[in-house]
Amino acid sequence: MTAPIVNEAVIALWTQGRPAKNHKGTLTTDGKELWSYALSIGDTCKETGVKIVRRYQAGTSYGYRSQTTSCHVGLAVRTDLRGTGVTLIVDE
Repeated sequence: MTAPIVNEAVIALWTQGRPAKNHKGTLTTDGKELWSYALSIGDTCKETGVKIVRRYQAGTSYGYRSQTTSCHVGLAVRTDLRGTGVTLIVDE
């Protein structure tokens, strides 16, 4: 893992396939999977490289888990991937 960084950078590094963790260790990635605490909120399709975010938020099929996880998911969903060649799918 790299040195602790801000949440937005963890998400960006996940989209690039690189490991990272935030300053508290609550948002982490190995470059393939994205976790909020120990809950997998994101994954990478092995065949296509598409990034998939599981929307653990109120009103979705995954449901609400915690305020922090909801914030982590929101950041991932709002990630601007224009010009990166990375596709993001939000699974609700």
